[in-house]
Amino acid sequence: MTLEAIRASLLCVVLVLGPAAPYSLAADESLEYQVKAAFVLNFIKFTEWPAAAFTDADSPVSICILGTDPFGNALDQLIAGESVNGRRVAVQRLKRAPSPKACQVLFMSKTEKDVDKILPALGPGVLSVGEGETFVRAGGVIAFIIENRRVRFDINQTAAENAELKLSSKLLSVARSIEK
Repeated sequence: MTLEAIRASLLCVVLVLGPAAPYSLAADESLEYQVKAAFVLNFIKFTEWPAAAFTDADSPVSICILGTDPFGNALDQLIAGESVNGRRVAVQRLKRAPSPKACQVLFMSKTEKDVDKILPALGPGVLSVGEGETFVRAGGVIAFIIENRRVRFDINQTAAENAELKLSSKLLSVARSIEK
């Protein structure tokens, strides 16, 4: 079995078992963000973007991290060599809101204070991912939630539709909750 096949199998397991993936609060917080990094990659695999979300056919799927980066190098290591639907996956770290088409995934850390201003300005083609139950209520598409020491996620389906994103039924079926 190749490294690529092992990585793909492991990521599928994380998506299916992710809602049950525990982490210890006493353990290093980096484990939590390793699990979240795997989820982010899988969110990409189970999301369909409009063609207009990319500058051109060769543009990567760009994951942008706005604000403090809680992932360390976990996300970079996970996406190394990855491609989804023929597009390579890349990571950018930003100090301010992205320009149009610069990001297909925008992760907003829990330290970001301007969520209410940034989300409405993103426009179509951006999968917004954040942390905490208030993130989807503010208009974010996916919010990580810690429930019983497990990483879970909620989805705002209306926000996804407004962003012209199509989320797979497989992704919706493993969400903790779906707001419509």
